Amino acid sequence: MEKLVERIKEQGNVLDEGVLKVDAFLTHQVDPHLMKEIGNTFADVFKDKGITKVVTIEASGIAPALYTAEALAVPMIFARKAKSLTMNEELLTASVYSFTKQVTSQVSISKKFLSKEDTVLIIDDFLANGQAAKGLIELCQQAGATVVGIGIVIEKSFQSGRALLEDMAIPVVSLARIASLSDGEAAFLEGDA
Repeated sequence: MEKLVERIKEQGNVLDEGVLKVDAFLTHQVDPHLMKEIGNTFADVFKDKGITKVVTIEASGIAPALYTAEALAVPMIFARKAKSLTMNEELLTASVYSFTKQVTSQVSISKKFLSKEDTVLIIDDFLANGQAAKGLIELCQQAGATVVGIGIVIEKSFQSGRALLEDMAIPVVSLARIASLSDGEAAFLEGDA
């Protein structure tokens, strides 16, 4: 997605060879117009898959997932990283390691929102080592739901995430694919959509 790549070039900040900061439009401040275009793009790519739910993980995946769900006219569910007092029902849980934060979190979704009748599209902001998407896949599998695709806003193609997910035989569509992050610059591959 050309507009996304341009925003990364203009406002992204390479902090080191593995970290790209995009807080001006995605991970802290959110550009709703860009997120809507991203959501429409994912919805167009996956429109024929019979999707009944869009699933993401808090927090930065929520904006693109919500716009994708809106375009598909289905609910969006986000896995929570911390259990609140109101989450007293049975939960689906998985462990997820965050490359950026260098921590492992227990993520959860209430069983009442996901079932074996659901066909799921997973949306996330970044793909690095694939652990967030893998954790979301595990939550969906616990519910008996079918995951038919994974939409990624920005993929760090030099890390192992895509291979992990492709080994699981789930289609991955990344809008911006980064070949490398070095010398303060991001080098790009062709995006999937």
